[in-house]
Amino acid sequence: MTDIQPAMAVITILIDADACPVKDEVYRVAERFRAEVRVVSNSPFRIPDHPRVKRVVVDDSFDAADDWIAEEAVRVSPKCVIITGDIPLADRSLKAGARVLKHNGDEFTHASIGSALATRAIMEDLRAGMDGIGGGPKPFSKADRSKFLQSLDRVMGAVARQHP
Repeated sequence: MTDIQPAMAVITILIDADACPVKDEVYRVAERFRAEVRVVSNSPFRIPDHPRVKRVVVDDSFDAADDWIAEEAVRVSPKCVIITGDIPLADRSLKAGARVLKHNGDEFTHASIGSALATRAIMEDLRAGMDGIGGGPKPFSKADRSKFLQSLDRVMGAVARQHP
């Protein structure tokens, strides 16, 4: 693969990895942009043997991975892209100045995060009243994977242009 620019600013991608179905896609896009990648989880994952890809294993306490990602986003923002499906983490990351993508390629933004938080709260209330009955998210599709790749490439290009 060819690099985008020889002297571009280093972008950091932080992956909320425990339930992330697009880690391999992140590695491919990160290589093109020469981005640093941090794979953050409560348990070790196999990662590529690459100097810009690092595994971060946090303890298994509640929200330990989210806390690490949010703190790191503050440190490396605004050259930071977060990959997560966790809405409260997305909110914290946006407040830190990072760009945030869901696994299906949808981008969390300052304009959309309020309604996402509200919908999450409503769904939690509905699930609580259903005594464990629920459907969960729809299966991850090839279209979701393709949309994610396109979105990550677009966001990475925008971050690289904004912070040369």
